[in-house]
Amino acid sequence: MIKNGKRLFGFNRNILSTGLTSFLTDTSVKMVYSVMPMFLLSMGASKTSLSLIEGLADSTAALIKTVTGFWSDKIGKNKPFMLIGYGISALIIPLYTFAFSPVQVLYLRFIERFGKGIRTAPRDSLIAGSVSNGETGKSFGLQKAMDNSGAIAGPLAAFALLFFYPGNYRLIFLLAGIPAILGIIVIIFGIKEAKKSKESLLRKFHFKDFPTRYYLFLAIIFIFTLGNSTDALLLVKANEVGIKVAFIPLVYLVTSIVSVLLAIPLGALSDKIGKEKLLVAGFLVYAIVYYGFGATRSVGVIVTLFALYGLYSAATDGIQKAFVSDLIDTNKQGTGLGIYNALLGIILLPASVIAGYLYDKVNSTLPFYFGASTALISAVLMLLFIRLKAKGSI
Repeated sequence: MIKNGKRLFGFNRNILSTGLTSFLTDTSVKMVYSVMPMFLLSMGASKTSLSLIEGLADSTAALIKTVTGFWSDKIGKNKPFMLIGYGISALIIPLYTFAFSPVQVLYLRFIERFGKGIRTAPRDSLIAGSVSNGETGKSFGLQKAMDNSGAIAGPLAAFALLFFYPGNYRLIFLLAGIPAILGIIVIIFGIKEAKKSKESLLRKFHFKDFPTRYYLFLAIIFIFTLGNSTDALLLVKANEVGIKVAFIPLVYLVTSIVSVLLAIPLGALSDKIGKEKLLVAGFLVYAIVYYGFGATRSVGVIVTLFALYGLYSAATDGIQKAFVSDLIDTNKQGTGLGIYNALLGIILLPASVIAGYLYDKVNSTLPFYFGASTALISAVLMLLFIRLKAKGSI
């Protein structure tokens, strides 16, 4: 395991530096992401195309996450993958400035998400390996909080730029590259790669090396993610109920603020009472949120739902990764987390295509009701998982 000296604010240097890198990169990404749906629609993209672009972009990284996760376990290093992955994003983000068609945006998103695929599993493995006192929930909670702190700073910056330069999406894309470059500097000077003994390194990958409960949990995540389409449709719905384009980044900001405030406390709580229980609660909150998006036409209700969406995020995103890292051996964490992240990416493509098609061709409420249904099913299956685990059946 990776251990790094003194703790600051209850965390060691690797975990704090990784969090800071995520904050800076997410600031860049969310500056772009908060306005990308409107940018694409302004170029004539349909909602189906919008969902397809987002789904393809995220699914691009899926298989790469598995490969780099296994590779980092095999060589016992994470930092090189983080430098390459975050470096690709820092290079690509400003290039959105020069995109003039949805296809060009798709190409750039493809490359950018490729970078995310390279860095994600090794980064998560670094966090898991740097944890002490069994505080995986708290440590991944910090990662989520820093992600969402960037998701606050990014939309705020985008809102300010749109306020003073209405409709100038390209200026946002150009300036978004600055914090991403700063994130690379943090990796270089803030993260210390600790060598692992050759005996502890993972030599070969075998599916049988992972416990049954790991695969059962992945099955539950599969079902949940099938109804967890791109957040771009939430932003589109907010615009359709009457929220002006310039204020869309601020609406998305509500989600991030709530998630930042709750991610670390809920992560620490999960370490005490069990991560499975928090995940059940998170799935149920998601079901309420998506049902609400399908049923309401009220601006006030939409804003409230975005706040609840932040609660769902804090109760699931980081905790799911922490739970996966708890289920598998230390020398397989990169591989196990890579498979988990790959599953999310692969399923997001059909999830986004289904949601976009339902929105465009059938009824704008159906994708949200579909998401609520899969979340309810996942909550029930997670309760069954808890019961089987208590009985020692898994």
